[in-house]
Amino acid sequence: MLMNTPNVPAQDKPAVPAPDAGQSQPVATSGKPACGFAELADKALLAMQQRAAELKVTGVAVVAFSEGDSVKSWSSKMVVVGNLKTGPSQNDPAGANLLAIAYAKAAEMADTLKASGSAGRPPLKGEFGWQGGVVAKGQTGILIAAFSGGPSADDVKISQAGLAVLSQSL
Repeated sequence: MLMNTPNVPAQDKPAVPAPDAGQSQPVATSGKPACGFAELADKALLAMQQRAAELKVTGVAVVAFSEGDSVKSWSSKMVVVGNLKTGPSQNDPAGANLLAIAYAKAAEMADTLKASGSAGRPPLKGEFGWQGGVVAKGQTGILIAAFSGGPSADDVKISQAGLAVLSQSL
């Protein structure tokens, strides 16, 4: 059954500009990801896969790193842990894109620098306020790990496993 819904693009101009709107400047980067991030990301994703297996959870794991005290650019890596999406169910008739959910959690944390779902403000357009991602300030920048696929409490445990690995070196 098709439903007639209004076409409201997510990119509509906000009624009030964001506080830093119009002040965006190109971000100076080294032109390459943080030293050793790819290898460390693989280790973090492996830890997340192992924790997911212990909890008997499938889904998608994402890790990201941004140099400095705020997120202006990042390097990220992901892995499918069993399935990229879920099919329709009684609780979720449309199914779910677990990669999109994991990145939505990461995006929220990039802005708030707080665990996903605990921003202390209503979700912005594009955010959903779902728990399951964790963030920390590391030695050289912002560390983000997010998982989607299980109950929120399990997603958090899986994300914590990845963050623990990232925290050792970044």
